[in-house]
Amino acid sequence: MREPSEEVAMAENSKPENGVNILLTLASFIVVVAGMKAASSLLVPFILALFISVICVSPLFWLQHKGVPKTLALVLILGAIVAVGLLLGALVGTSLNNFVTSLPKYQEQISAEMATAISWLREKGVNIPEEGVQGILSTQKVMQLAGGLLTGLSSVVTNAFMILLTVVFILLETADLPKKLRAGLRKPEKSLASFEQFRRSANRYVVIKTLISAATGLTITLWLVIVGVDHPVLWGMLVFLLNYVPNIGSILAAVPPTLLALVQLGAGSSLLTILGFLVVGNVFGNIVEPKLMGRGLGLSTLVVFVSLVFWGWVLGPIGMVLSVPLTSLIKIGLESSDETRGLAIMLGSDVGK
Repeated sequence: MREPSEEVAMAENSKPENGVNILLTLASFIVVVAGMKAASSLLVPFILALFISVICVSPLFWLQHKGVPKTLALVLILGAIVAVGLLLGALVGTSLNNFVTSLPKYQEQISAEMATAISWLREKGVNIPEEGVQGILSTQKVMQLAGGLLTGLSSVVTNAFMILLTVVFILLETADLPKKLRAGLRKPEKSLASFEQFRRSANRYVVIKTLISAATGLTITLWLVIVGVDHPVLWGMLVFLLNYVPNIGSILAAVPPTLLALVQLGAGSSLLTILGFLVVGNVFGNIVEPKLMGRGLGLSTLVVFVSLVFWGWVLGPIGMVLSVPLTSLIKIGLESSDETRGLAIMLGSDVGK
């Protein structure tokens, strides 16, 4: 039996070791993050390819289950990806070019609307410096996020061949990965069970989130067409991208088309635009998504904001879109192991019971 003095001495000796371990962990984290930021031009296409592969795994297995050869199934899926990419590229590219061309006109119209509003407030006794307000709410600053995201998306298109090639290799390896893990791991059954749980949860999350985002973007596009706002396809694509970011994304996506409706069609159409975003956002975000996804996969508001800032800084505008999916996949991975489930609870919005 150890003497109390020996236990105290061991505890004192362990404190410096714990401090060193913490410093080493922080230093390793900083080095990894710095490397990710430096290699963001390579990481972004690879992460996009990984997301596309996760979405395509289920259709690939379904086609193989129906008797379609693996190579033919892969060709069919890649053909569908290329067709959708070309269609979206043509629609969004045309809308983006038209929007950039019309941007100076929108700038003048917003400035005129703001000057009228400031004059009306001054008549009511509210003294507002016109130059300061216009500097804060200029079109360039208000739509900076939208332009940055869409420009980042267009730059990704230049790496389309590399992304497709990476998708091909990932899908080809998917079927043989369990066999390789079983041969290479010491305790394959336990590890494969955790891996399979992670794969299924990740696939379910990415597919459902993508479908909901696509449905939200399509609904908003149709609504903007009805209201008469210019470039509805462009704003629908922006909604699709920002819908991956809960709460904050829907608000950010609503700002550019609302301002555009104000200067183009007037206050009534601007209110209709806001109403459409509120209704669609509440239906898909608060009713459809929790029912299909499950509230257990949710992230806390603080984690959403921190991940948005962190991944946006590391990977650029596309990192902001991928921030919550990446963090959610990390959370799903943590939930797959008993040792790390506590960390997953800390990231989530629900308290584990």
